[in-house]
Amino acid sequence: MSDARLAIAVAACGVGAVLLGLVLVRRGLLAMTVRGHSMMPTYRDGERLLIMRRRSYGAGDVIMFRAPGHLCLDVEWLVKRAVAVAGDPVPADLADQVGAGVVPAGQLLVRSDAAEGLDSRQLGLINASDVAGVVRARWNARSDATATGPPLS
Repeated sequence: MSDARLAIAVAACGVGAVLLGLVLVRRGLLAMTVRGHSMMPTYRDGERLLIMRRRSYGAGDVIMFRAPGHLCLDVEWLVKRAVAVAGDPVPADLADQVGAGVVPAGQLLVRSDAAEGLDSRQLGLINASDVAGVVRARWNARSDATATGPPLS
């Protein structure tokens, strides 16, 4: 193989590896826009968030999950703080809504950072299978050209 062909082959492999990496990163990240004030002061209305698609999370993580179907909301996804996951004790202030004891397998409890936000006080237990991922960073780009996914509240 000539030096020129070898250089072209190496460059093609490099470009292919970069493209594959971009596809993998793209499948693992979502860019979302906060809608509402329920996560104030942590996140503000209109702020962009990067969500890492993950199924592992713990109490204290801010997660994105599908809004329960029985709600009449104008959003499909919500962003809230996980306060208890499967096996954790149910916080005392939520025991009236979901029962005392521990959070059942496949479930979790969430809270808004703002006192008046919609959370497990109204929603009850959340299905772990509805969790799309964990907030990893703020991203306040000037352009919406790379925005994907539904808005969040």
